[in-house]
Amino acid sequence: MMEETMNHTNLPPGPNASVRAAAMQDGLCVARVSGQERDLYTIVSDHGTMPAKVAGKLMHQATGPLDFPAVGDWVAADTSGDVAVIRAVLPRKSVLERKSAGVTSAGQIIASNVDVVFICMSMNENYNLRRLERYLSVVWASGAEPCVLLTKRDLSLDPGRYETEVGLIALGADVLVVTDKGEDGYAAIERKMAAGRTYAFVGSSGVGKSTIVNHLMDAAVMATSDIGKADKGHHTTTTRQLFATPAGAFVIDTPGMRELQLDAVDFDSAFADIETLAARCKFNDCTHGGEPRCAVREAIEDGRLSAERMENYRKMQKEADHQERKAKAAEIAIARWRRAH
Repeated sequence: MMEETMNHTNLPPGPNASVRAAAMQDGLCVARVSGQERDLYTIVSDHGTMPAKVAGKLMHQATGPLDFPAVGDWVAADTSGDVAVIRAVLPRKSVLERKSAGVTSAGQIIASNVDVVFICMSMNENYNLRRLERYLSVVWASGAEPCVLLTKRDLSLDPGRYETEVGLIALGADVLVVTDKGEDGYAAIERKMAAGRTYAFVGSSGVGKSTIVNHLMDAAVMATSDIGKADKGHHTTTTRQLFATPAGAFVIDTPGMRELQLDAVDFDSAFADIETLAARCKFNDCTHGGEPRCAVREAIEDGRLSAERMENYRKMQKEADHQERKAKAAEIAIARWRRAH
């Protein structure tokens, strides 16, 4: 399906001329990763669409998952054979990542070189402000612009309430309310998008990500499953794919995530209100516990800041600190192993 939706004739603007020239000087071409299925990739270049694999040298030099290609990446590849060989991953302008599942401290790339990340949350039992705060922290850290999509407007009796609540925590991000019912149900998304830019859709399973992508593509390129008010959604997208829409934009649909473990985060942007309040505390090292003249605690007491938001902020900070310590320990262990071998 990717050959039909993304090809060398509709590639978005890529690396600058100097990067392209360096790749060509080495006999390589610049391509974009449009799909990944385990260790096999699909790339699109001026030579067309073709399968690709990672070069042995690149694989050997990699210190973790973040060093491997991901959907959205620009790469330098040898396309002389039936299967292209990816020699290098070119510099990324944005990296949306999370911690890999399990006990490992390694990060996992969700998508790269994305301009806007649509965080999808349906207005039923999937609605969860604390989960949204996690997504916002991760997206702000990626270098992409976050935009919250409140989906399945038709399932809510009061969509305005959801929009207001989300607006209070999605500081600096657009909030769009959409539905798959009616011809203009996704008009707000279409107005947000522009030709040549790349957009990723993230969120839990069954919130409507693939339905939106199918609408933008004007074709059933992704499998979907219906959910009811009880939010009994099914996991329908199992791989990440990059598509070119008829309007000239590029979209990446991602598998639904039951949980989003933190890797790179930006608390300054996601919790700008708390950071601003903390700067007004009497003591620079205020823990917002029992200290006098604590601006954060005062805001909670008079209702300007919810206790739940503050609690989630503390929880996420501890999780991020723990993850950073594990990552540093892993780096030291890898360095020691390399010196020994």
